[in-house]
Parts: sequence; structure tokens; C-alpha cells
Amino acid sequence: MKKIISLMLCLIMLCSIGSAFAANEFSGEARAVIGANLTEDQINSVYDIFSVQRGSVPELTVTNQEERSYLEGFVDSSLIGTNSISCVYIEVLPEGEGLQIATQNISWCTQEMFVNALVTAGISDAKIIVAAPFSVSGTAAMTGIYKAYEDITGNKIDEAVKLLGTQELVITGELADQIGSYDAVEIVNELKLILSETEKMSDEELKAQIEAIAKQYGVNLVDSQYDQLITLCRAFEKMDANELKEKVEYVQETAKKLADAQEKVTGITQKVKDVVETVKTLVERISSLFSVFKK
Repeated sequence: MKKIISLMLCLIMLCSIGSAFAANEFSGEARAVIGANLTEDQINSVYDIFSVQRGSVPELTVTNQEERSYLEGFVDSSLIGTNSISCVYIEVLPEGEGLQIATQNISWCTQEMFVNALVTAGISDAKIIVAAPFSVSGTAAMTGIYKAYEDITGNKIDEAVKLLGTQELVITGELADQIGSYDAVEIVNELKLILSETEKMSDEELKAQIEAIAKQYGVNLVDSQYDQLITLCRAFEKMDANELKEKVEYVQETAKKLADAQEKVTGITQKVKDVVETVKTLVERISSLFSVFKK
């Protein structure tokens, strides 16, 4: 169950920027954020994925230039590209509904990685769909999430917060490419929960601590990965450790709910497959009988 939960959600980097949707005063508000380089037909196809009629919610646009302002220097330029394609739909849900996240045609940014940005922005109850008309990395959607938040609440997110959220997104993503999503997420989140200890450590002591955590998951890291995690951990240490812990606990509960829902969906899918297989077998048997009669 632990692995399923971790694969469903990344237990995230969290910083205190105020309660984005405090008391759910924005419940029911929604925004669509569209990549600036889409054609009209492509935009329409994205709205089909959102299952939302165009014009029914305010529409914003995100450009490649805006995307680069947060991602350049953190992620390989090839992943950013020169066009802004990926899109986001955000709908604020009533208090207690948790995070509902889905992606389509997004190849590099996972659901777990998007959760980082959402909770960093203070979003605790929302339906999020990240989509594109064809397969793309999904990096532009990160900027779209921030943009939608600011438009809904009327509050600007601190630029340092945006950069820190992006930094964790990228480091976790790059680690996931090399050691797997589950291990990358777990190692990063183990560090989040011991910030009161790590802030007293030298870089060498912190490296030893990271190595010990990695060994628990059977992972061997290289020097560049240690450097990335040390840098990220030092950034986390600027945040309130108790608030980070509370946020992690909140997301763990949300993750459990999503994992339970996924198990139900998986069970239904398997039943449908079983029925299809039964029907297929029955048709084959009937066809065989007809063949015998024809002879």
C-alpha cells in the first residue's frame, strides 16, 4: 500500500505562503490555462479532455517565455522547448474534498510532480487536469498552475516560492528518471521530515544522512545527486519545519484516499476485462459449433 500511495502522489515540498483557499472562500471558482502556441483545433481538443465547454470558465494563456522564467537553469532546455503547449484546468472544491489530479498526453511531469506545485501554492482542495493535444513534457503547465492560483485568489505568489517549488519538481523528476519515482519521492520526503536535524548538520554530515536514507531503499546515489539533494534540503530549511510536517501529514491522508479510489477503479477495470474475455471465449465456442454444423 505504501508504494501505491507514493506512486499516486509525491509527498511534497511545502512552504508557508498563507492559506490559498482558506475556508474555501473560492469554492466553485475555476480557470483554464492554455498554452500560447496551440491552434484553435488543438485548444478545442484540450477542452474536450477537460470536459468543459470553452467560454464557460475564464481562460488564461501561458507563454514559453513565462515558462522559462521559472524553469531555465533547473531543467534541460530540451524539456522546456520553444513552444508552450501543455494546459491546465483548475476547479476549487469544497473543504475536505482533497486534491483530484489527472493528466493526459503529459510525458515528463507526473501527477506527483504537479502536486508539489499545487500544495506549494497552498491549494488543498481542488480538481486539477493537466493535458495537451499530443505528448509533451508538461513543464509549461507548472507556470499555468501558479497563474491560475493568482487569478483566482487575487494574491501574488512570492517569486522565491515559485522558484523553490520548481526546484523540487525538477530534482525529484530527475532522480525519478534514474532511480524510479517511488524511491525519489521517498528520499526527498524523508528529508522534509527531519529538517530540524539537518539544519544543524554540515554538508558532509547531511550527505551521510542522505546516504543512510538512500540505503534504506536500496538506492546508490552519485555525487551530483547528493549535491542536488543537499541544495534542496538547505532550501527547505528556510521554511517552518512544523508546518512542513503538518502539510506532509495532510497529503499522506489525501494520498491514501486517492490510492483507495485507484484500487476501486483497478478492480472495476479487471472485472470488465474478465467479462470481455468471457464473451470472447463464448463467441469463439459458438463459432466453433457453427463450423462443425457446416461440415
